Amino acid sequence: MKLICSKSNLLHGVNIVSKAVPTRTTMAILECILIDASANEIKLTANDMELGIETKIEGEIAERGVIALDAKIFSEIVRKLPDSDVTIETDASFKTTITCEKAKFNIVGKSGDDFSYIPYIERNEPIVMSQFTLKEVIRQTIFSIADNDNNKLMTGELFEIEENDLKVVSLDGHRISIRNIELKNNYSHKKVVVPGKTLQEVSKILPGSAEDEVSIFLTDNHIVFEFENTTVVSRLIEGEYFKIEQMLSSDYETKVKINKRELLDCIDRATLLVKEGDKKPIIMNITDGTMELKINSFIGSMNEDIDIAKEGKDILIGFNPKFFIDALRVIDEEEVTLYMVNPKAPCFIKDDEGTFIYLILPVNFNAAAN
Repeated sequence: MKLICSKSNLLHGVNIVSKAVPTRTTMAILECILIDASANEIKLTANDMELGIETKIEGEIAERGVIALDAKIFSEIVRKLPDSDVTIETDASFKTTITCEKAKFNIVGKSGDDFSYIPYIERNEPIVMSQFTLKEVIRQTIFSIADNDNNKLMTGELFEIEENDLKVVSLDGHRISIRNIELKNNYSHKKVVVPGKTLQEVSKILPGSAEDEVSIFLTDNHIVFEFENTTVVSRLIEGEYFKIEQMLSSDYETKVKINKRELLDCIDRATLLVKEGDKKPIIMNITDGTMELKINSFIGSMNEDIDIAKEGKDILIGFNPKFFIDALRVIDEEEVTLYMVNPKAPCFIKDDEGTFIYLILPVNFNAAAN
């Protein structure tokens, strides 16, 4: 095989597929990036058997062939080459020469025949949305997936499609994030759980243009994302997702309208007094016209008042400050509305149109203060 392409094209492709190279595996071939120039295009592929990414790059194929190169070494070499054309040449024994200007590397590759290509998935009824929308939806929900495998379903996000509505849900046992997106077209009902890792990697490599689209294909076991010259294939998480509808009560005893930036900045300031690992709640004392925020920790204490518009009862309630910060950071509105029932029931942050709902469970601050 012999191919020539610009360093920038090659590095862009390598950076995209590297997201699917496993950090630990017993199969050495999976630690490689596959370069496939056996047809009229140059394709780079990586696959960890759960997530596979393939991307096409522009270049000239002087001699067709396929080679698998160690991802870590190959990507480091490409990263440090001069900004010029790169020539990659292999021989029958898989010895690979990478040349760029006066730099010349010789490394040993592996046969592409042993590589696990990403599975072929039937592509029926693409769900189409802008890259920007998908990237935003992931950003606005991904923070509330669980980061351990105690419950596999909590490490993924629910994608549910009903006609022209896409609902994305994530939860970790302490909070729930929901985004509702209006799609341009109508689709048959679909409901899948997508691994959080897949969504995080898709978000990183998705350019995020509002003009360009991404096509999503769903099967019983896989989800496929196609955009520009890149295809991402991921296994889905099996199992029935949690029934959250009964938790989404519209009843409330206290409704608070508040400036989002003021509330976020205030909670952010309060966390200066909380060491990592400390479970010190932020306490909200909500009365007519004012929300007083207080925090007490081993380092010290802080309190601050924020002007609010309140309907309903006064309430004294405590929360994990991080959960509030995570939700407020991804809300774009200037003003947010909080709905509460009592100090033991969840707080809802939601808009009137129902495009987003963030549910946060309160903490028993009396117990935490002792």
